[in-house]
Amino acid sequence: MSADLALRRAGRLPLILFTSAVLAVGITVVGVWVAGSTAQQVPGIEDAGPLTSWGLPLSRIVVDIASVATVGALLLAGVLLPGGRDLGRTRMPYLMWAAAAAGLWALSSAALMVFTLSDLFARPVAEVLNPAMVADFALTSAQGRAYAAMAAAGLILATLCAGVTTVRWARAALAVAVAAVLPPVFTGHSAASANHDAAVTSLALHVAGVAVWVGGLLFVLVAALRRTDGAATAARRFSPLAGGAFLAVAASGLVNALVRMPLSGAWFTTAYGRMVLLKAVALLLLGAIGWWHRRRTLTVLTDGARRPFVRLAAGELLVMAAAMGLAVALSRTPPPSTGSGSPTPAEELLGFPMPPPLGDFPWTPLFTQWHFDPVFAFGTGAAAALYLVGVLRLRARGDRWPVGRIVAWMLGLAVTVLATMSGLAVYGKVMFSVHMGQHMILAMTVPILLVLGAPATLALRTLPTAGKGETAGPREALMRLLHSRYVKVISHPAVAGILFIGSAFAVYYTSWFERLMGSHLGHMAMLIHFLAVGLLFFWVIIGIDPGPRRPPHLGRLFVLMLTMPFHSWFSISVMSSTGIIGAGWWEAVGRTWGPDLAQDQYNGGAIAWATGDIPVLITTIILAIQWVRSDRREARRVDRRIDRGDAGDPLAAYNAYLASLHARDRRPQQAAQPAARRADPAEDRTT
Repeated sequence: MSADLALRRAGRLPLILFTSAVLAVGITVVGVWVAGSTAQQVPGIEDAGPLTSWGLPLSRIVVDIASVATVGALLLAGVLLPGGRDLGRTRMPYLMWAAAAAGLWALSSAALMVFTLSDLFARPVAEVLNPAMVADFALTSAQGRAYAAMAAAGLILATLCAGVTTVRWARAALAVAVAAVLPPVFTGHSAASANHDAAVTSLALHVAGVAVWVGGLLFVLVAALRRTDGAATAARRFSPLAGGAFLAVAASGLVNALVRMPLSGAWFTTAYGRMVLLKAVALLLLGAIGWWHRRRTLTVLTDGARRPFVRLAAGELLVMAAAMGLAVALSRTPPPSTGSGSPTPAEELLGFPMPPPLGDFPWTPLFTQWHFDPVFAFGTGAAAALYLVGVLRLRARGDRWPVGRIVAWMLGLAVTVLATMSGLAVYGKVMFSVHMGQHMILAMTVPILLVLGAPATLALRTLPTAGKGETAGPREALMRLLHSRYVKVISHPAVAGILFIGSAFAVYYTSWFERLMGSHLGHMAMLIHFLAVGLLFFWVIIGIDPGPRRPPHLGRLFVLMLTMPFHSWFSISVMSSTGIIGAGWWEAVGRTWGPDLAQDQYNGGAIAWATGDIPVLITTIILAIQWVRSDRREARRVDRRIDRGDAGDPLAAYNAYLASLHARDRRPQQAAQPAARRADPAEDRTT
């Protein structure tokens, strides 16, 4: 390679990075100027000044660039590049990139916090740049806490990344970086919208997907330009990850846009709507580029031709930079008013209007009042798609997968959607009895169906095995998790039973219930917790997937029979309780129809008691069937050993044991016979 060619290749990387950053900043400036955000001024209120007006969006775009760069460098080093457990020479430099990007992230987050404080108080930066005022903003304001959390995370990553030497710690740093991009999501336009729960969760998924997608592409391109060993492998590994991120970003972006701006002419007549449409066009263009990558450039990159991949990836990065600039401009542009007026107190708490009374047919609204939840919608959709992909891969190579498992898995996901997005979810926020029914479905019905689908077994049979000396892939990570010490502890029947029953007492008989109900994220975490402890318990009892310990069937039946009386005890205690569980939440919601709080709580305890017996009966029947089938399989296994005459045949081993006992008993007799013959002279003469 000539010196001139080496210099040209070395200069390509900073040129591409600089051009992308300039484009992102330029689009931000143009978007803010077109939207008129810098010119907005409320009469009678002083303006914060041009430094804040322009410094706020510019610091925001720097935060976005630095955060995706941190995520991308850690993703490349910890996940995409091949290698062993130690990072080594090939991957260690990217930890230095991550440390530098995290340092910039921390500084720009601190600047963003100061500019936001200046903007909120409409005072110049010099007047609010007071340590006491900034500290108070960082501790008492939601926005201040979000930006302070980002700055702290960036500072921690900048400090620790320089000392990371193993893949495990690089992946831990990656998890911290992805989590650190989320706090501002809960303080922007989405958090203030009417349907704030769907808006916030969809935006959180959107932001996390963008960080992984843009950051991953950026550093795959860097690896290709620097001719890093394993760059082609990293690009192949990133391709399915980018496809998943594209789907997540597209779906969550559509949901978020529809929540904040329903279908109307405002999409074309307002600056906000036009920016959303431009982002949609950029997203479609990125999807087309990704499809071309998968069809053409990845193949030639594997063969050693890097130029087509680099050119297309550089163009893709520029489109992503423009989309990020549009996103920052959108954050400074108020969405058009929907004309719905100020939300009621109940709507502010619930995220949706107070549902109508149940009426004479109480079950009808439970199936007609639907409320979209992005977490459960996207989660169940992804679980269904991945499961079907695994089944199709098995069948493509000629292997079978029981139809009953497919039906159980899909039915379990369908019931999950019913429990989390139908009227059960709507009325579950205003009536304790409906909430308890939702709890019982997620903790005792859905887990039975999902564990019978054996998703871990399907994953182990379809995921590729990492080659010798390569970084452990998803299959190895799953195996390590299933046989880890943590899973060994929590999957102990006693521990699983205590978590299953004890968590109900811990949630409902402490202040946690009211706290969790008061926050959409808390309520969602509570539902996921009930589902998780149910999955753990029924996996121990009737699970098919492998684990560190599989109790005998009689032991599982004993655990089931021992645990269920405590469930009945919990139900009866709810029915007989004189205090109102979560009284503060129910009073704040202000439901004026239906039973009073005491009667509704009694109904909830009765529902928990009545619905607990049916899943137990079904589980007992399934366990009995599994027991009979296990005995049959064991009998057939023994028969095959006998037919083959294996050394491990238990019947042959038992016969050999009896023969050894017989031989041992005969040895003294055989030893005594020659002595007897020598003592009998008549016998000698006869002989």
